[in-house]
Amino acid sequence: MEIQLMSDGGADIAERMSDHIDIKIVPLYLHFSDEKQYKTGVTIDLPTLYKRIKETNELPRSSAPSPNDFYEAYKEVDPSKAIIMISLTKGLSSTYEHAVAGMNMLLEEEPDRKIAVINSKTASCGQALLLHEAHQKIEEQLSFEEIVEHLHVRVEQATTLFVLKTLENLVLGGRLDKVKGAIAKTLNIKLLMKASEDEGTIEVTEKIRGDKKSIRRFIEQIGEYTKTFEDKIITMTHCNEEERAKKVLDEILKKYPFKDAFLSETGPLISTYGGKGALVISFFKDKN
Repeated sequence: MEIQLMSDGGADIAERMSDHIDIKIVPLYLHFSDEKQYKTGVTIDLPTLYKRIKETNELPRSSAPSPNDFYEAYKEVDPSKAIIMISLTKGLSSTYEHAVAGMNMLLEEEPDRKIAVINSKTASCGQALLLHEAHQKIEEQLSFEEIVEHLHVRVEQATTLFVLKTLENLVLGGRLDKVKGAIAKTLNIKLLMKASEDEGTIEVTEKIRGDKKSIRRFIEQIGEYTKTFEDKIITMTHCNEEERAKKVLDEILKKYPFKDAFLSETGPLISTYGGKGALVISFFKDKN
């Protein structure tokens, strides 16, 4: 049975990956206070997003695709194909619940369809990591049920780490008050964060003074999660700073011999929260 891979606007997929894996994306929505609404990756691109943020001095609010958006997207897939939908973490968005609701709507009409919706417990390049893994297992000709079971295991092994270069978007988006933001800026504080293992929410793990120190620690952390690299890939996304990202990725690959690495820019959704210079990496930690 053929399998169609799907994800949502929270996923940031490198061009080299999307060129050889057929992935259908259901966009999320961004809303500005002037009531203009955009679909991520469809009606707004990154230059437009940055321009609008600069013009309005505000960050857009995000919202999940509706259950009907998912229903329509599933419906477009040939009924002879099974569907594996890898969703943005349930800990940050109602996207997963809406994806499940859309699946149930279609299954009421077409009960013979095979659809699985997987809560990735991650975002951005973490979703891309899981999509790549799903594709590998399709290539190995595992059954639909075997791939779904394998992905549930891999979700628990996926490690997603973040480092923020600026806290401006956290202040602008109301996630950090202005006083704390100003103090952090004065002290040159950088945040290291990760996707939590239980709920897939974002938690601050360390606060470090200085960009170089924070990057050094960002890279160092990888070795605390895995000691084996030869059969693993690493995915990385950056927010509007490709040269910085390439340099950091080069440093990572010099220290840790991953089999392959995929680099892409964060899409409109993740860029809204990360701010310029933010970096995200995802890889599988060692099995317990």
